[in-house]
Amino acid sequence: MRRLLVLPLLLITVTWLTGCAASQPPRADNICTILDDNPRWYDYARESEERWGTPMATQFAFVRQESSFRHDARPPRTRLLGFIPWRRPSTAYGYAQAQNPVWGEYMEAEGSLFARRTHMKYALDFIGWYNNNTHQRLGISKQNPRQLYLAYHEGHTGYRRRNWENNATLLRAVARVERTAQNYAAQLQECEERFQCRRFWQFGPFCDA
Repeated sequence: MRRLLVLPLLLITVTWLTGCAASQPPRADNICTILDDNPRWYDYARESEERWGTPMATQFAFVRQESSFRHDARPPRTRLLGFIPWRRPSTAYGYAQAQNPVWGEYMEAEGSLFARRTHMKYALDFIGWYNNNTHQRLGISKQNPRQLYLAYHEGHTGYRRRNWENNATLLRAVARVERTAQNYAAQLQECEERFQCRRFWQFGPFCDA
């Protein structure tokens, strides 16, 4: 009987450890390496780009800046009296660090019943949806990751008020996003074909171009 109980427990333990290992964020400096480990992310980004118009490289640059590809990322808690864990400064959560109010707007307008911020598919769709709203409301080009990220971080009202002009920390983050988007775009030119045509039925005219 003991032997019969040991095997299921061992399998559960191995599965749990494997799941923990798989949840580790990837190295963020090369989008090709990231997609090699997570090929479905390419499909999600492609779907979002086709639906909303934000380039894949820009989408992933946002994710890198917002969460470093950690699915359950949250802002660190503040400290009461300098050492007691206290409230978080915002409700930002998940790959895209979407906050509760704007995530609620997305869910009401576009999100499915099963959408969640910890799933890359919906995080990328959210980024595309938000940037499309930015383009419509502020006239910012979807090819301009710098200004798109400023509006993403500050919100549309904050962007109009130019709250970001004297925020040196934010401006450094914006520069990183722009640089990352440029690097990812160049890297994708070298490796995108293998993600477009990785399934057995994807060849010739059936391969995404």
